Amino acid sequence: MDPDDNRRGWASRSGEFSPAYYADAGPNEVSRTLAAVLDHYAPADAKVLELGCSSGRHLAHLREQGYENLTGIDLNDESFEVMTEYYPRLAETGTFHVSALEEFLPTVPDDAFDVVYSVETLQHVHPDDTEVFAELARVSSDLVVTAENEGNGPQRGRNGAEVSYVNDDFPLYHRNWKEVLSEHGLTQLLREPGDRDTVRVFRVI
Repeated sequence: MDPDDNRRGWASRSGEFSPAYYADAGPNEVSRTLAAVLDHYAPADAKVLELGCSSGRHLAHLREQGYENLTGIDLNDESFEVMTEYYPRLAETGTFHVSALEEFLPTVPDDAFDVVYSVETLQHVHPDDTEVFAELARVSSDLVVTAENEGNGPQRGRNGAEVSYVNDDFPLYHRNWKEVLSEHGLTQLLREPGDRDTVRVFRVI
């Protein structure tokens, strides 16, 4: 799958793994972990950016915990229609962008956000688009948090199995985010493996 096909697939996603699918699922354990991370490491008025926010279930949970300066970006414009239905206060008070990471992040000033995070989003970045990893480090003044599938299965992510496919549908690019982000001036503070994803917290140094 080339980068353009990859982006088009997520921009028009419906059914399973669509904005409505995630809105129906609601906040989950990762949402609660993100809130705990911010409570420990970030100020109450932190400027927060979610990469690949979909319909906003994680941002909505952060809003309930008192974080108000919230921004999200997603390829799928349906995300924000669904957000208006499921999380209207978030939709009214947050700032949202319909764009690819590769197009949006280079337009953001240095250190524009205190916290930049992704949940099962960076795992979809095509190998030809990895310059976005330097960009996400650049736009954060303090923290970067990843909650991604790094290859938690017995074969996924190992040598020769850096890419897997979900239901023969779309690729997951399994990466060790400590290795990736340390190249861009970030130091790891926390690693918490889960059944599905590995949560890592990084600080800009």
